[in-house]
Amino acid sequence: MFPAYTPSAGWIEVICGSMFSGKTQELIRRLRLAMIAKQKVQVFNSSLDTRYGASHLISHDKVKIPCQAVKRSKEILRLIKNDTQVVGIDEVNFFDPGIVEVCQKLAYSGKRVVVAGLDQDYRGKPFAVTAKLLALAEYVTKNLAICMICGAPANHSQRLSNSKARIDVGAADKYEARCRKCFKPEKS
Repeated sequence: MFPAYTPSAGWIEVICGSMFSGKTQELIRRLRLAMIAKQKVQVFNSSLDTRYGASHLISHDKVKIPCQAVKRSKEILRLIKNDTQVVGIDEVNFFDPGIVEVCQKLAYSGKRVVVAGLDQDYRGKPFAVTAKLLALAEYVTKNLAICMICGAPANHSQRLSNSKARIDVGAADKYEARCRKCFKPEKS
């Protein structure tokens, strides 16, 4: 499915979908496979994502891998080591618009860049950085969750809290997966 790493070929892979669709779990799986293949891997997450800890990517089912938390996308370029072959970035939707250029630079420098993030917010509106990366990526994986109301395939993240902020970090305490029929988007 994914080509073997070659020093001259870089590319971008995007794993997207709703909350609880297994995005982080799939990102971790791909990064672990690269590590098993003895590839040099560096992993990053937004410092906004404090749900399970700052020093690890941790999926909702507690699968984890060490990472570096960064506040701004440009920090990734400063932290990348020359011999890194694979770069993992979780919660790409939390990053500033510069993350698109960062991913492009890394790919053009010959690195495999694997990002995961929400493609839509709680209103069903696309996250711009994810949408741009989807357009630029060589490989795209769209994960679906299971609707918590009816059990159908779920493509939406229903916010349960009263927050009006576009980014409101949380898990099952604030969100649940919903299908198209059961999703009730808030009016913006």
